[in-house]
Amino acid sequence: MLAKVAKDMETVEHIIVVGNGDDAPLREAPRATLHRYDELLASESRGIEWPVLDERAPASMAYTSGTTGDPKGVVYSHRSTVLHSYALTSGAVAGLNENDMVLTVVPMFHANCWGLPYAGWWVGTDFLQPTRFLQPEPLVAMIERHRPTLAGAVPSIWTGVLNYGEGKDIDLSSFRLVICGGSAVPESLMRAFDERYGVTILQLWGMTETSPLGSVAPVPRGVEGEEAWRYRSRTGRPVAGIELRIVDDAGRTLPWDGESVGEIEVRGPWVTGSYYGVDDAEKFHDGWLRTGDVGFIDERGYSQITDRAKDVIKSGGEWISSVELENTIIAHPEVAEAAVVGIPDDKWDERPLACIVRKEGSTITPEDLRAYLEDKVAKWWLPERWTFIEEIPKTSVGKFDKKVLRAQHAANQLTVIHT
Repeated sequence: MLAKVAKDMETVEHIIVVGNGDDAPLREAPRATLHRYDELLASESRGIEWPVLDERAPASMAYTSGTTGDPKGVVYSHRSTVLHSYALTSGAVAGLNENDMVLTVVPMFHANCWGLPYAGWWVGTDFLQPTRFLQPEPLVAMIERHRPTLAGAVPSIWTGVLNYGEGKDIDLSSFRLVICGGSAVPESLMRAFDERYGVTILQLWGMTETSPLGSVAPVPRGVEGEEAWRYRSRTGRPVAGIELRIVDDAGRTLPWDGESVGEIEVRGPWVTGSYYGVDDAEKFHDGWLRTGDVGFIDERGYSQITDRAKDVIKSGGEWISSVELENTIIAHPEVAEAAVVGIPDDKWDERPLACIVRKEGSTITPEDLRAYLEDKVAKWWLPERWTFIEEIPKTSVGKFDKKVLRAQHAANQLTVIHT
């Protein structure tokens, strides 16, 4: 028997009885109406009447996360959602099918949960929804109990799981694939999941404006060993249906030579051409979406984002990639999280501030980290300013919120150590 529970049974208005339950509950709730579950089901029509809709009519809308500016609404059509689902279920991306159970860590307001609900239901996939239980301990317990085969989440979620698993015997063996994006995926994170749990993390890139799938970073055929990691760590090559290019400050298209650096632009059948209720013509260039990401594309078509245009650190006329610096720092075994932001400098215009979250029990110092970085990055990239904090501020979808870090530094809310 199922009943609507209230502290005072006399206030209960409806009781639903399943199976051959009797009318006894009515004696406890005299004002209630009794319903029999099988009769309720029998009274409903089988199936639904599907409406006839224009394929280009609006189907849903999500807002950008606002990591570098105000959030903006992106409207997805029925057509763009279907085409995006084709791409996501493709064997070249996630290969979703009816044998899968998808752990949907990403919320629906983050680009429609990366399109997983639409693509998954389309091919008969089962779903495991953790709702608000995204902390490592309940998430791991859920994985061990229900055995999902595929999951999608931002890197901070998997970093938390990795840190939680240290010194414990946790079982992630049900996963055939974990897709990861939203921000650059550290190579150290992917290596650790490979080595500890035999789980492949596949890096995807996209934006709310691209529904969000834009590129994927598999290992090219014939590439093995350490060279394979170079490709797995890349932002990826465009999936079928998406076009990428890089342009310089004058809007000229640059070659795919692995060296020419410019802003990445993208277009395709599930890429938006405008924002809802906002005229932002500067975001769109000759039918291409300006991503705001700076990077290069190599001869195989693999792109590498070196930074967000608003996050790149301009120091003494040269660029420092905050993304590359972060990923190098976070590979240190005593670092749980790391974010790097540019701060004003009288001599160099900007210099990097490294914001570090130590792992529990660590006493690592800025001097230790500088020594660790010396043979891994250019000398002039080495930060002179460091701050140790409890947690990196994050947006609602789990991305590092560098706007908050810059504001905290400007307000003298961070304890900065100079080296």
